[in-house]
Amino acid sequence: MKDKYKKTITACFVGYIVQAIVNNFVPLLFLTFQRSYGIPLSKITFLVTMNFGVQLLVDVLSVTFVDRIGYRLSMIIAHAAAAAGLILLTVLPELFGDPFAGIMISVVIYAVGGGLLEVLVSPVMEACPSDNKEKAMSMLHSFYCWGHVGVVLLSTGFFALFGIQNWKIMALVWSVIPLVNCFAFSRVPIAPLIKEGETGFTIGELFRIRIFWIFMVMMICAGASEQAVSQWASTFAEKGLGISKTAGDLAGPMAFAICMGAARAFYGKKGDRLDLDRFMIYSSLLCITSYLCISLVSNPVISLVGVAACGLSVGIMWPGTFSKASASMPRGGTAMFALLALGGDIGCSGGPTLAGLVSGVCGDNLKMGILAGVIFPVLLLGGVLRLKNTRSNTGDGSLLS
Repeated sequence: MKDKYKKTITACFVGYIVQAIVNNFVPLLFLTFQRSYGIPLSKITFLVTMNFGVQLLVDVLSVTFVDRIGYRLSMIIAHAAAAAGLILLTVLPELFGDPFAGIMISVVIYAVGGGLLEVLVSPVMEACPSDNKEKAMSMLHSFYCWGHVGVVLLSTGFFALFGIQNWKIMALVWSVIPLVNCFAFSRVPIAPLIKEGETGFTIGELFRIRIFWIFMVMMICAGASEQAVSQWASTFAEKGLGISKTAGDLAGPMAFAICMGAARAFYGKKGDRLDLDRFMIYSSLLCITSYLCISLVSNPVISLVGVAACGLSVGIMWPGTFSKASASMPRGGTAMFALLALGGDIGCSGGPTLAGLVSGVCGDNLKMGILAGVIFPVLLLGGVLRLKNTRSNTGDGSLLS
């Protein structure tokens, strides 16, 4: 039975690589867009906002149609949109009088795919029969990290060998992956998320479950804990160590992504021997320590080690919260996964925003911004401890109330 779903699991892994491509390839081209099309950076940075804004909207809207059209068709649409956006990126800027409009349309299209993937991949993976779903979920989410690393390294290598002016070829190369995975999801078996004869919770029912709100806060804090450091890691490396932009990207975001992926892969391999609650508690404590190290230690090298340690510490937070929510609310269904994804995205946006705002108030002192962000791992630690205590008090392991 389990062997039947091996190809489905592989397709899910690739699905998160596709999402990594969607989120991390175009930012590598920002300066190129500025030079080639004369677009000011103030407008180009809006592409990031638009990408994640569309993904947030898709998170919300997916609840209304995914169960109606089914996970298979939804997966096909997600991959087709991701591929189409990347392909159109090579065509539309020249077709429009305003190249920025062409780029923006392309970003919106692939953001639809990215938003759907965020909602769909985890529940499809969760539905696949496995001995330890927490292990499988952690391994799944590690592929986003490896995808991120791969996009940066392979794209940077291509640009170094063939010139940044050939970026359109690289965009087409990356579009092949969602196209192939689109075909894969048209054929692989997809297990039902909800047991036969049962129905998933509606949004209204989820909102009335107290434990759901604990998971929602945890997801917001997981996203914020991750991105408050990740989004500023390159700037931190450049300013702190006085190195180039390329070296800063490798020393900051790349180190962060590799450590985060390593933590997820480690739990994916050893999770059957580890207690998830304890692993998340220790990870939260390490995250708090890394935030304090980054913000309070004056030595820039030690602070950069703190950035890498932060990546290691946040690895389990997102997949671990997904796994705990799925185990606690087996009838959560599409609505639960969509809302938790929404919470994670809110955190991914809110964490860097808080760090930036506090940094501005403190005279562009990024360390103070990072220090303010320590509230997120502290709250996540509180959520894990609350869940652990609730389970102990109920005696039967039930968390629904």
